[in-house]
This record gives sequence, structure tokens and C-alpha cells, in this order.
Amino acid sequence: MKNLVIKGFILAAVIPFSVMAQLDPATIQKIRTEGLEKSQVMDIAFNLTDKSGNRLANSEGYARAANYAKDVLTKNGAVNATIEPWGEFGKGWDLEKMYFAMTAPYYKPLLAWPKSWTAGTNGLKNATVMVVNAKDSITLQAYKGQLKGKIIILDQENIYKQSFKADAVRYTDEELEKMAAATMQPSRPIDTAQQRRMREQMSRSGGARAMAILKEMAKEEGAVGMLTSAPRNHDGTIFSQGGGSYKAADAENFLDMAMGIEDYNTILRLAKSGTEVNMEAEVKTKFQTKDLQGYNVIAEIPGTDPTLKDEVVMIGAHLDSWQAGTGATDNAAGSSVMMEVMRILKATGAQPKRTIRIGLWSAEEQGLLGSRGYVKKTFMDPTTNTPNAAHEKFAGYFNIDNGTGKVRGIYLQGNEQCGPIFKSWLAPFNDLGAKTVTISNTGGTDHQSFDGVGLPGFQFIQDPIEYDTRTHHSNMDVYEHLSEDDLKQIATIVAAFAYNTAQRDEKLPRKVKK
Repeated sequence: MKNLVIKGFILAAVIPFSVMAQLDPATIQKIRTEGLEKSQVMDIAFNLTDKSGNRLANSEGYARAANYAKDVLTKNGAVNATIEPWGEFGKGWDLEKMYFAMTAPYYKPLLAWPKSWTAGTNGLKNATVMVVNAKDSITLQAYKGQLKGKIIILDQENIYKQSFKADAVRYTDEELEKMAAATMQPSRPIDTAQQRRMREQMSRSGGARAMAILKEMAKEEGAVGMLTSAPRNHDGTIFSQGGGSYKAADAENFLDMAMGIEDYNTILRLAKSGTEVNMEAEVKTKFQTKDLQGYNVIAEIPGTDPTLKDEVVMIGAHLDSWQAGTGATDNAAGSSVMMEVMRILKATGAQPKRTIRIGLWSAEEQGLLGSRGYVKKTFMDPTTNTPNAAHEKFAGYFNIDNGTGKVRGIYLQGNEQCGPIFKSWLAPFNDLGAKTVTISNTGGTDHQSFDGVGLPGFQFIQDPIEYDTRTHHSNMDVYEHLSEDDLKQIATIVAAFAYNTAQRDEKLPRKVKK
């Protein structure tokens, strides 16, 4: 407590008194103690990963995690916990069995993973590997009528390049200083027509068009499946996302398997040398089609102030994941942290003036669909650009979705007015490595759903750790890659930010339109 007070006096020299006056050091100290010394974040993470399995949108694993989250939030004192539909998503998908092995010229188990929303093999298949050059649609004509019963491997060797960089890193002081010194760039209007033309051009490109044709040929002729890889799939790590469509009206794709480059290149070299390569493959997948709705988990701590209780502070993270791992860093880390934040606030006896609400989003991996659906239903339909009453009563949103690394500060998302406020809120946590405030933005997380309709939404700066090198969308995204101390620190800081937002005399400032 003494240290917090001292820091407060020092900070007052650079932070306006009006900002400092609204801080509550006693409650912040309680939050620190509860979050750092009595944490339950790893137990929550265990339940969301090991016990739930992968959490692909609308999968059985997602349902297990959503039900667990709802029950635990209620147990820890949150109210109005619901698994709430946000609109139609589409089919779920679950992997029930997989086995891959090379059987000739010798036996070799293979490291591979079926991509999401692809079909299975309909039993154990023994198949010959066939090399296919898919550089363009004309070249593909040479393979017509030859694909039945084959496992296709693309004629594309992935070169392994040794790296002498560490997989896991933290931001250096220099990097953080550069973030803090960033200036706001002038915004440019989004040219949706130009974006559409670019997408169309990409879809018409030779490689993309040829792959689409090849997959259709393979499906029609009865190929067993296709092997694909990429240079980053090495050393036991396979990055695997979607290979088929989740949309209800779309047909099932045939089996598409992501493989490590070591096995992939071995098979390719053997087949191109004229050696017959045979494989055994058995994959069983299940499409979930009974309920096509997408679901978020919502719960709240009611506000206590007669005037401000109808205003809402939100915290959130996406609950869904890809399916090769158990989505530990992406994003059980964020979901566990936000559930822990709600627990911390109740355990400390905090009495927020405004209502604090948690949103655990689904289908983030398919384009922020769960948070966008919630924002559209609750605050504003972006297509009409007409805010409702809830939009006006919204105080702020904080998101976690950059892995397991501890908070080093916060992105302002171009909201300059929040800079001094957030600097003061970070001051009690400078000793934990969190002090950087940057005007810049980070993309691809659910805070953008809120920012996109004019609501103050923010993502924290987090140490990268192994996020981009090892765990992001890979089979290595599992519990072992979570950093306990970092998650405790994140939950503590986010709890303080949520509480401070709830206690302010005014809602967080909104970005000035320029």
C-alpha cells in the first residue's frame, strides 16, 4: 500500500490530478494480493484445455468449455450467466479418429493432422501416393481420371532452414520505447470495393484456381486425400487450420492433411524418384448439423451505483480455438484470465459502480463472428450505423488475445484521450513490467468489433513468448505452453482496469472523429 501511495505522488507530476483523484489504491492492492497470491487461473485453464479438448466453433469441445465457463462464473459470484446465441454460424466438426503411416517402401509412422471441416476416409484405406503438379489448371488436365484411390502429394518441396533465434522471446526495453514513441497516423477511408477487387483477383490467381480445381477433381474421382505442408511445419509442430467449409449449405470437402515437412519431403523425394510409396490412412470425422447457431458465454457483476449501474464495462476473450491442439495460448489464456478477473473482483469484495460484464466469444477464428454478432445485437448494427441506448451507456471494453505473455502495456487504438488515464492505471503495476502506452493498434482481435462501431475497445500489449513461432494454430498449442506467472499478472492488471473503468465519474472517452 505504501508503495502504491508513493508511486501515486510521483505520477501526479505527469498525470492530471483529475485522473489521479479517481484511483482507489486500497482496492487495487486487494486486487494485487488476490490475483498474484490466490490465483485460480491455471485450474481454469486446465478445464478449458485438457478437460474440454479443442474448442473449434460449434464442436463438442466448445460446448464442454462453454458449459464449464457458465457454471464456474456462476459459482464464483457472477450473475445472469448464459450461453447466448448471436446468430447462425454453421456446422461444427469433431475429429474422432486418425491414423497415418507409410507402409512401403518401409513402415514409418507419420506426423500429420486433418484440417478442420474435411471428411474422413470411411474406414482404413491402403493407398498409393501420387505426385501432382498443381501450378495451373492446364497442367492439371494430365491427371484427369488417375486420382481414384490415391493419396495426392503436391510437387512442392518445403525447404527447411535452420534458425538460430529463440522460439520464446519477450519485448525488449528498446522495442517498448519505440511503441510508446509511435505517433498516430492519419486514418484513411476503407475502400470496400477495392478490397473486394483484391479478393477476386487473388481467387482468380493461377495457384488458387488450380488448387480449387484439383480438390474438386480429387473429390469427384474418389481420391483418399491430399497431403499439404509448409516450411513452418517442422520439429514436431504442425500449423493446421481449415480445409473445408463450415457453412451449412456447402458440401463436405475431401480429406486434407497438414503434415510436418520432414515426413512430407521424405514421401515426396521417394515418390519422385520412381519408388512406389504406399500409405495407410484412417480418419473419422463428425459434422455437427443439429444446431447451426453460434453461441457466446455472457455473465456480469451488477453495478451498485443508482445512477451508473445501467452503464456497462466489458472484458472479453474468444473461447473458440482451432483443433490440432487444445487452444491453450489461443485463446484459453485469454478466456481463463477473464474468468479469473471476475473471480478476483468478487473475492475482493469490490463494489463496482457500473456493471462489469464478461463475454467469451465463439467463432473468432472465422472472422470475429461471435463478438461481431453480439455487438450487432446489443449495441449497433454496423450496416445501419444507428446506435441504440445500450451504445450510449457503454463505458469500455478490454480484450486479451495475444498468447500467454504478460501485459507490458496497452494499445490505445488511436484513442489519444485515454493515454493519461491508462498511464495512471498502469502505475501500480510498473514493477510487474507493465508501463507502455502506445497510440498504435493491433489487429485481428475482438476489440475491433467494438471499435468498429465507435465504442472504446482495447487490446493489451503482451510479450510474444512462443505465440508466432510455436503455438499459434498448431498442435503444440497445449497447456504446457502456458506461463503461470504471466497469466496471474495479466488477470491482476485487467481486473484493475475493469474496476477503474467501473469507478470513473465519466465513461472512457471515445475517439475523436477526424
